[in-house]
Amino acid sequence: FYHTSECDGAADDMPKLSDGDDDVDNDEGQWLEEEEEDSPPVNVTCLFCDRLLTSVPAALQHCADEHGVNLVDVIRRHNLDDYGYIKMINFIRSTVSAVVRRDEMWSVLPFVLIREVKRTCSPLRLLAQGLVLNAGTGKAGNLGSVAELREDEDEAYFGSYGHYGIHEEMLKDKVRTESYRDFMYRNPDAFRDKVVLDVGCGTGILSMFAARAGAKQVIAVDQSEIIYQAMDIVRSNQLEDKITLIKGRIEDIKLPVETVDIIISEWMGYFLLFESMLDSVLYARDRYLADGGSVYPDLCNISLAAVRDAQKHQEHIAFWDDVYGFNMGCMKKAVVPEAVVEVVSDDTLISEPAVIQTFDCNRVCLSDLEFASEFSLKITTTTECTVRKLIPPRFSVMFSTGPQVTKTHWKQTVFLLEKPVSVRAGEELRGKIIVRKNKKDPRSLWVTFDLGDRKQTYSLQ
Repeated sequence: FYHTSECDGAADDMPKLSDGDDDVDNDEGQWLEEEEEDSPPVNVTCLFCDRLLTSVPAALQHCADEHGVNLVDVIRRHNLDDYGYIKMINFIRSTVSAVVRRDEMWSVLPFVLIREVKRTCSPLRLLAQGLVLNAGTGKAGNLGSVAELREDEDEAYFGSYGHYGIHEEMLKDKVRTESYRDFMYRNPDAFRDKVVLDVGCGTGILSMFAARAGAKQVIAVDQSEIIYQAMDIVRSNQLEDKITLIKGRIEDIKLPVETVDIIISEWMGYFLLFESMLDSVLYARDRYLADGGSVYPDLCNISLAAVRDAQKHQEHIAFWDDVYGFNMGCMKKAVVPEAVVEVVSDDTLISEPAVIQTFDCNRVCLSDLEFASEFSLKITTTTECTVRKLIPPRFSVMFSTGPQVTKTHWKQTVFLLEKPVSVRAGEELRGKIIVRKNKKDPRSLWVTFDLGDRKQTYSLQ
């Protein structure tokens, strides 16, 4: 969420360009050495300032040491040939002024270079990602299974957020979006002159709220392709002086600041914890949040309620007992364990909701996100219970995703029972819920219900 005016960390990895350098063993390194041997001495102007260097290797070393831009590493990572290298140099020279002070450079590059790169070829787009958005990246250590995922293993997750449709759905969710807006706008003292980090910024809406609320600096991080649209959105609203956008997973990148005062994020998934994005927020908190800083939302809880919906049970479960005269009851073993995300009608509730878990995002540990909890549901209607339903989060400043209020894009998470449970008004339905991550897919969940003589595990994926 917060942006500084310079980027560091790349220079340490810059190979020293001298005769016989063992690190420069690819084609690019070979032709750079040949260029040094065959070319007469010339003055070479730095790509990012007006400094004159005595050779190409000296210029490259200067770019790394003074500006934190490792051009040789960019060439290697993206396999640029001679033509690609020339295009890269010409593109940078034509885009960035020959005289750019170091303290201005990184406020210019993210928006100018990336904006133009979308009009050119794929290698330059890769260059832009490596040169600007992922500058200074490096594994920051493992903190849970999501942090340990490789980029290719997580590609499907971030790819799903690259399309505008999912962001349109979230932005149109007024309960969600206006709650964040109102919290920031109504608490300007909390944001005034603060450095804010937005984890998973998407279109940048929360970052722009924070900037308008008075934040001094906002650093917005997202790995999905939507970051390119977010850059244009930020520029269109004249907020590029306050907001810096960085492409990458928060676990993999290096922020241009040591600490931040506030972390904001819309990390909630179905059943609150689905997608495990809270893992990333906790990683950012433990690495970057200053003493006395805050994570928002700060408090959230998950509630459970019993539901009677005979029609839904008939359509999804009892249906298999007689399918055109054939018994397909064995299908229930595949159907029942799949949790369903849908809007539940308020008039199907047959118990008072019970909170099964509360999280304080400023204190919760990664291990706390897998938990077991006893519950007791006070039944309000004599009937048969066909469904257990989890009402995702309630937040301080405050909105609910329950069925009693305006619906949100989170809907509710429904766990269908294979056989209904008879219940009477006034009695309590007791049980235990166990929530754990799917070790093979840490963004998915296993949810187990234990109701005395009944036990069923559901998947949310």
